[in-house]
Amino acid sequence: MSEIDKTPVQAILTGKIAPLGDRNVPTGIDKRVVQGPLWLSTTGFVGDHQGDTKVHGGPDKAVHHYPRDHYASWCQEIGNHPLLASAGAFGENLSTYGLTEETVALGDVFRLGNAVVEVSQGRQPCWKLNSRFGVNTMAHQVQKTGRTGWYYRVLEEGEVSSGDILERIERPLQDWPLKRLWQILYVKTLDRDELEQMAALEKLPDGWRRYAQRRLASGKVEDWDRRLKGDKPV
Repeated sequence: MSEIDKTPVQAILTGKIAPLGDRNVPTGIDKRVVQGPLWLSTTGFVGDHQGDTKVHGGPDKAVHHYPRDHYASWCQEIGNHPLLASAGAFGENLSTYGLTEETVALGDVFRLGNAVVEVSQGRQPCWKLNSRFGVNTMAHQVQKTGRTGWYYRVLEEGEVSSGDILERIERPLQDWPLKRLWQILYVKTLDRDELEQMAALEKLPDGWRRYAQRRLASGKVEDWDRRLKGDKPV
């Protein structure tokens, strides 16, 4: 598969906190298109909010990127859901064509408008996607397919607008596409060699490093049910 080093940003999206589903859980997952220019700081786009800052946002999750390329597959699998008619269905801040988890690697550095961002980790889907789509298994399907999207940390703050070019300028870990990390976390879950290599990655956030370290120490995989299903069925 050929690598794409330059791609236009189709949409920039931000979200305000609003209640979601029967539980009325506060969340910023419902993001809307903003034309810009918009300031991107080390904690994310101005005007973007997260309902639970313990697991969302922060320096290692400043920007969420979800490939618009995946929407066609979702339409085939769950039907022409209204959310799939436009960017933002998965709560993403950036929407593009051409970049996927197979072609983007941990530590890739991109110039984005006047800002510079670095790929920090893939997304771990949670039960809020179930409520948002009205599909009880949506989070599990996102995890199972590997169509998760990813996060950036911001290396240099700056203004960004829709239509700006997302240009890859550094690739220090070409052997670590996000798909490989996904396979370690969810497919080859107890492959000790892969876990040891993952734990040694300097670019990896501490939270993901601990997954590898704990599995190596315990020989067990962590329970995903609470993240994927919530405290009770949704």
